[in-house]
Amino acid sequence: MNRDVAATWRYHNDTKHSVASLRAHRHYLDWDNKPLPFKVYPTIEPMPLPRELGSSAVAALDAIAGAGASVGATAVPDLDELARLLHFSAGITRKKVYPDGQEYHFRAAACTGALYHIDLYVICGELPGLAAGVYQFGPHNFALHCLRAGDHRGVLVEATGNEPAVERAPLIIAAASTYWRNAWKYQSRAYRHCFWDSGTILANLLAVAAADALPAQVVCGFVDATVGALLGLHPEKEGALALVALGQAPTAVAPSPPVPAVALETLPLSPHEVDYPAIRAMHAASVLQMPDEVRAWRAGATPAVAHPSPSADTIALRPLADASRPAESIDRVILRRGSTRQFAPTAISFEQLSTILQSSTRGVSADYGVVAHDLYLIVNAVDGLVPGAYVFHRESNALELLRAGSFRREAGFLGLGQELPADASVNIYALCDLEPLLARFGNRGYRVAQLDAALTGGKLYLAAYALRLGATGLTFFDDDVTEFFSPHAAGKSVMFLMAIGRGKKALPLA
Repeated sequence: MNRDVAATWRYHNDTKHSVASLRAHRHYLDWDNKPLPFKVYPTIEPMPLPRELGSSAVAALDAIAGAGASVGATAVPDLDELARLLHFSAGITRKKVYPDGQEYHFRAAACTGALYHIDLYVICGELPGLAAGVYQFGPHNFALHCLRAGDHRGVLVEATGNEPAVERAPLIIAAASTYWRNAWKYQSRAYRHCFWDSGTILANLLAVAAADALPAQVVCGFVDATVGALLGLHPEKEGALALVALGQAPTAVAPSPPVPAVALETLPLSPHEVDYPAIRAMHAASVLQMPDEVRAWRAGATPAVAHPSPSADTIALRPLADASRPAESIDRVILRRGSTRQFAPTAISFEQLSTILQSSTRGVSADYGVVAHDLYLIVNAVDGLVPGAYVFHRESNALELLRAGSFRREAGFLGLGQELPADASVNIYALCDLEPLLARFGNRGYRVAQLDAALTGGKLYLAAYALRLGATGLTFFDDDVTEFFSPHAAGKSVMFLMAIGRGKKALPLA
């Protein structure tokens, strides 16, 4: 099924936003049926995580730029380091209590609609302070919930077709979505959000791992049924999205026996759930079924991607000099990160934009190699740059002006007619030519395209906040974005949109 890419085009085209599709939209938010933002196991005793998390001395911009490539030295995290990774990627960073007594929880990473449908699972061998096992991370009680005792990493080694990073990892973190927790608002488009929201979480995770000198590799090739069974996922309601192999054990993981099925009781999310078959169909069409299929899939990875040469003169990035770069740690940046609700329509500097782009586009270590998504920009107000439409060339670290002009109105329209993209200093769009990616990876290439763009988006988010700017992820009118940047972007599909600028609410000084 993975090679029949008609499934991707059907899903992708059916979930595009357009003016016509929004006008015909009949969906409404049933607040009495809003799902819980947490997965709760009422019969499993929580194992509290350490709350004294230590701190990192690594500057946020350096941590964001870290690619997470594996190193030769042994690196085995302990329970304190695991607690840091979980807190700064998917933990609750602050709370707000409303007059009616309801609490609103802010998380370390952004999530569409603040619906928090991504859960993290820990699969580890014996770690200092933690017994080998399979655990779910509960942000609501900052605890681990033991789903299986014992070392089951060998199951993941087999499921990933003996991925080298997994073979030597003392710790693997898996990201999975409970679809309904996002589909309540976004319906079938929620499958895109599975990868957008896991991407922003994993961008945080990779940055913290880089700051803690912990090797990390993103793994998207695995036998879905095996991973889902190991984590106790409901196959019709949940899906495993990505693995991150962390650390470097002194010896390879030993084989594990097959795991028996497990049915774990969880609290109901809502009075009733609505099924969106398109989500299940797209996930099913992109599964890998056997380790040999995973190995063949991984053979499609490329070490480098050739991008078209600039067709006009380019403007070299001008990042901030080392002496001018903020030294604030990645921990502190994540703790004050939020989604900007209003931008002041004022300029940021070209040096700031250059630093954001340079820090965010170094890629990640991943089993899929390098994905050819391109960054396109609408520059509204950047000192040192003519307002207009641009494309970013990674190889030369430079921008190419496609069309000069004031496009605030167009930016607002492309972002579903919102004020945020119109007021932002710059809007950065990740576009991807899906055809060659699907030819390499089949339908699973769609997962990779969305996730890789979201990883870059998450890095853009953090880099903007490291410079005490504001940022927010937005959705978009798909085909209108492509048309706006055409003919350069002809045939490409939009994967992600990030708006960056100066928030109306000033950020405190370090």
